[in-house]
Amino acid sequence: MAELRVSGRVASGGFAAGPVAVFSTDAGTARLAREPVAETQALRSAIASALEQLGDLAGKAQSDGADILAFQIAMLEDEALSEAALAAIGAGVSADRAWRSALDSEIGDYEAAEDMHFKARASDLRDIRDRVAGILSGVATDLRLPPGAILVGEDLTPSRFLSTDWSSGGGIALTRGSASGHVATLARARGVPMIVGVALDLGGIGQRTNALIDGANATLTIDPEDATREDFAARERAARTSRSAAEQFRTRPALTADGTPIAVYINVADPAEVETLDPGDCDGIGLVRTEFLFSGKRGLPDEETQYRAYRRLAEWAAGKPVTIRTLDAGADKPIAGLTLDHEANPFLGMRGIRLSLAKPEIFRTQLRALCRAANHGAIEIMLPMVALPRELELARDCLEDALSGLRVAGAPCRRPDFGIMVEVPAAAILVEAFDAAFFSIGSNDLTQYVMAAARDSDAVAELNDPSHPAVLRLIAQVAAYGARVGRKVSLCGDAGGEPKFIEALLRAGLRSLSVSPAALGSVKEAIARVALGGQG
Repeated sequence: MAELRVSGRVASGGFAAGPVAVFSTDAGTARLAREPVAETQALRSAIASALEQLGDLAGKAQSDGADILAFQIAMLEDEALSEAALAAIGAGVSADRAWRSALDSEIGDYEAAEDMHFKARASDLRDIRDRVAGILSGVATDLRLPPGAILVGEDLTPSRFLSTDWSSGGGIALTRGSASGHVATLARARGVPMIVGVALDLGGIGQRTNALIDGANATLTIDPEDATREDFAARERAARTSRSAAEQFRTRPALTADGTPIAVYINVADPAEVETLDPGDCDGIGLVRTEFLFSGKRGLPDEETQYRAYRRLAEWAAGKPVTIRTLDAGADKPIAGLTLDHEANPFLGMRGIRLSLAKPEIFRTQLRALCRAANHGAIEIMLPMVALPRELELARDCLEDALSGLRVAGAPCRRPDFGIMVEVPAAAILVEAFDAAFFSIGSNDLTQYVMAAARDSDAVAELNDPSHPAVLRLIAQVAAYGARVGRKVSLCGDAGGEPKFIEALLRAGLRSLSVSPAALGSVKEAIARVALGGQG
């Protein structure tokens, strides 16, 4: 058959070649409605089976996938989700039709919401809907694919992505999908090429056999001609050579072209991430996201559980700084039993330090664990979403209470340095009002708040630009203040790991970046290309 080439938008870069695997969200054969009691039992049984499947997946998933699945589990365990379906079953509707109709209504409400947080949660509801409906209808809920397959379909749910074996390669091309949704995030973390928004008739490719995904040009080519294959192979070799060259910088100190040293730290979402890393490759850990401790099904972590996790990181760093962010729950990181449900705008609501101060016992437990772990290394405490100097002072009072209690109990402890994240524009504009030991710029939130453009919305992706002059002006202001008073200023958002932004960030005055471990080589290479001249 003739070559077919279509374009889309890049969700995850890279190159992939393999057999075409078209998948669908086929609802299967409709059930015949039985007695309401039997249909009610069928739905409850299907929900229980779905919870078991999601629990198994979460147990095998990395921290990012486990967080997504934990949220789905919490939603599915909420009996309010099935109330409408159970009422319809009582009126004589079959379990599968009642469930789909009830979930479709919920999904419609989420998709119609103006807040992008709620829009993003619609994908979780679709995932839950399809899993339970598939169990009721006898349709397989997980994909069984040939090794290295190119998945082509309308959309892909997070749980289906996580149940797929990507160890042999493969890629994803979707006619819908989102470049900023859960699946795109998971694909980028695992190096799975993915493009979305491809203009493709799924019904017309059943007889086609092979495909190429070019994540640089955002193209999907089905049944490629020989010349296309040759060009694709050459482009893939060039990209591989470029990655290999960048990796040569991984173990070197980060220096600009004219010799200015730049500190490069790593971001960590789970202590397990550092097990295969050499602490000599970085200057320490610039951000530890502690949400991984709070996302399991066993409830909120106790002091001992947290202490062991923080101590593990401190000992790995062997004296280098380990900056641990206190719980940043809320917004796109809801935690069952802790965060508020159904906030009108979670990104502007009870999140970060606001939530910690509203839950002082939970906050003090975390601070006690951090003070104990600080006895084993250079731990620093960082507060998220600080907008007012008073929030920093209240948090410092909680720290003193935690230290006092530990000393009375005779527990070994140390007072860590106390810093703040600069992600609220108010904190950046009035940075001199905050008596913090250090500052770490969260470029993701700072950019979305400065530009009034949600970071998870494709529709306003062009506005969500960390290199916009307004964002860079605030970054420069914070960096200049830090240099003037001798306090460390770093940046730990996604922008620091993007080579295309490195020069702008350094020229704004930053001399410290914290990036994903995978980006160490490419970031150091980008730093080496910048000549600061008199700015060093």
